[in-house]
Amino acid sequence: MVRALLAGRKTQTRRVINPTSRGMAPGQLMIFEGPRFGATVYRFEPRFEVGDRLYVREEWRLGRKWDDTKPSMLPERGMTVLYAAGGSSSNIAPGEWGYENFPAEIPDWAGRRRPGMHLPRWASRLTLTVTDVRVQRLQDCSEADAIAEGIQQYGRFFGLPDTDWDDAELTAVAAYHRLWNDINGAGAWEANPWVVAVSFDVRKGNIDD
Repeated sequence: MVRALLAGRKTQTRRVINPTSRGMAPGQLMIFEGPRFGATVYRFEPRFEVGDRLYVREEWRLGRKWDDTKPSMLPERGMTVLYAAGGSSSNIAPGEWGYENFPAEIPDWAGRRRPGMHLPRWASRLTLTVTDVRVQRLQDCSEADAIAEGIQQYGRFFGLPDTDWDDAELTAVAAYHRLWNDINGAGAWEANPWVVAVSFDVRKGNIDD
């Protein structure tokens, strides 16, 4: 996902959302499903709103000397941060924190790989600004939506950049169908859950810069 964001291929994401059982409240979305008369009414409370700014968390490393230091105890912008998707951030000049495309390979001094959920806010290099929020069934995903999710076209086939040609599909939606099941388990697409589809602009830079 991070590589797709960096390359500008991904501008949309989907997350499963369940209807709320709370009473009517500001900010809820109401969806009618079924015939005009006798439709089922669902109410949702998405966590996202247009204009929200989000920072991307991704897998990362520091130098080995920091391996036993908790993220909350790290000196802010006091060391080089290496990203599993490639690239790094560091003090590229006195008092200037910046982002670079190197190293191409993990250096000898790099420490353990850390999960993205523990990446400090100050170390994030990608900022998303929400431009649209929709609640829909997963299978309402269109061809344009699937491409915005990062699916690419190769000749007459669709898939991700590292897709095995044996797994390539003839439509972007079919490729996204396969990807969803790969991530969420067999039958996850067929269950056709409610999802919140969030569109966003991507800016390369820290959310607080």
